[in-house]
Amino acid sequence: MAITMNRLTPGSRGRVIELEACGSIRRRLLDLGVTPGTIVQRLMDSPIGDPICFLIRGAQIALRCDDAARIRVAV
Repeated sequence: MAITMNRLTPGSRGRVIELEACGSIRRRLLDLGVTPGTIVQRLMDSPIGDPICFLIRGAQIALRCDDAARIRVAV
């Protein structure tokens, strides 16, 4: 089943299958290590819900909800 990364629940994991972002957002995500095949885990949300903290390749990365919604993951 494929969902967008922002739909993962805290503590759940997914494998990146596609980046739907383009331009500078896509470049930033690729630089952060968000590439197809990468395992990501949603750790926690900020108190107001945006940004979301993910564990990506051993690093805690905060992504805005809009950016995380451009990443499709398999769960």
